This record gives sequence, C-alpha cells and structure tokens, in this order.
Amino acid sequence: MKFISWNVNGLRAVCSKGFAEIFNKFNADFVCLQETKLQAGQIELNFPGYESYWDFAEKKGYSGTVIFTRIKPLSVRYGLEMEEHDREGRSVTLEMKEFYLVCVYTPNSQDELKRLSYRMQWEDAFRCYLNRLASEKPVIVCGDMNVAHEEIDLKNPSTNHFNAGFSDEERAKMTELLSSGFTDSWRYQHPAEQKFSWWSYRMRARERNVGWRIDYFLVSDSLKDRIQHTDILNDVYGSDHCPVELSLDF
Repeated sequence: MKFISWNVNGLRAVCSKGFAEIFNKFNADFVCLQETKLQAGQIELNFPGYESYWDFAEKKGYSGTVIFTRIKPLSVRYGLEMEEHDREGRSVTLEMKEFYLVCVYTPNSQDELKRLSYRMQWEDAFRCYLNRLASEKPVIVCGDMNVAHEEIDLKNPSTNHFNAGFSDEERAKMTELLSSGFTDSWRYQHPAEQKFSWWSYRMRARERNVGWRIDYFLVSDSLKDRIQHTDILNDVYGSDHCPVELSLDF
C-alpha cells in the first residue's frame, strides 16, 4: 500500500505547474497534501478512482489539508476534535479497516518563536489525539510537522539552533511523540542518511541543497516491521517542499 505526503504551498499554484501529471505518476493509494490555501468551492479537482476529504481554514488563503484516497474510509474526522485547535484546517483523519491515517500541517512557531507557546499547546493536544486513535488501532501520521528532529535533519544545525523548526522545545515535543509509540519511518530505514524535504526560496537554497527534513511519515511502532519502502522525492518540483513516500505491507 503506497502513501504520498506533500506540502504544496498553495494548491492552485501547483496545479498550474503540472500537478495532475505529477499526481498520476505517484500511482499511490493515498495522497495527502498540506498548505492547500483554499476555501470550499475555490477549486474543482477530481481524479478518477479517488475520493477526497478536505479541511479548510477559516482564514482565507491559509493552511488547509486534504487526503485523496482510492479506498473508501470507514469514517472521516476533521481537526483534533478540540474547538480551539480546529479553526486552521490542519488535519484530516481517515479510519480504514486496519489503521487510521492522519494528514497534518503542524503550526509554525514563526520568526523569533512568536507562536511557540501556542505550538506547545497544539503539540500536546495532537499527541493526545493520536494516542486516543492508537488505543483503537495502529496509526499512520504524515505531513509537514515543521520540525527538524535531529542535527542530521538540516544542513546547518549550529546556526539554526534557536530558529523556528529547530528550537529545543519543538525537538523535545517530537521526541515525546515518538516515545509515546511512534516510529519515524524514513529515519528507521535510513539511520545515517542526510536528505531534505524543504528548502527556503532564498539564496538558491534548493539548488545548493541547503535544506531541512521537516516532512514525515510516522507509524505506530506495531507497524514498523511492515515498512517496505520510504523515499524523499527530491526530483519533484512545484513547491518549496518535495513529496515524501511510504509503502507498507498490508
């Protein structure tokens, strides 16, 4: 079973850059997108054989997530089922027969960590939500989680130590989430490899491969032996992120 996750940083913009062709080449059972930056009715996007489930932010042109699936889910949930965290269109959850699939766009702590306090509250709520799901069946979590967990996960750790995405607080929350029963699928298969999924638009960062790995597939520990393949698709363009891929044996 094949899964794709991609922060498209504006779905309408990516559609003008050949998204339909890219989507079809994925040939995935599930395609999860973040930062769609859409409101309901702003785009007509259908792919034969797929259903889609969208979570929109109240604020126009902001955030947003969607899952395209070939397999009809048993149920669908939007957000974390907590009103204070469910206004920004940050997650879609599909309940499948053997697992839950969660597509997430984690809040950015912003310049000078202005939103770090909220980010910490959101992290705790998200972890609790995932653990509730995991008490019922295994969970697959994917998306832009806005943190480079370890120094190997970004090009310049020393100069980014106190920046959003590599603060001690954010990294500790990822450690806490993993310790609660999840496996970072890419790092599990590639313990020493450095590969990135996001690059700044400034200073020719992608051309020079000065990037960060902030896009993940996490799986319940009970699923880690089912991991067949993971990849970071650096050759796919259209956003400041590239897609990440996971195949599991079901």
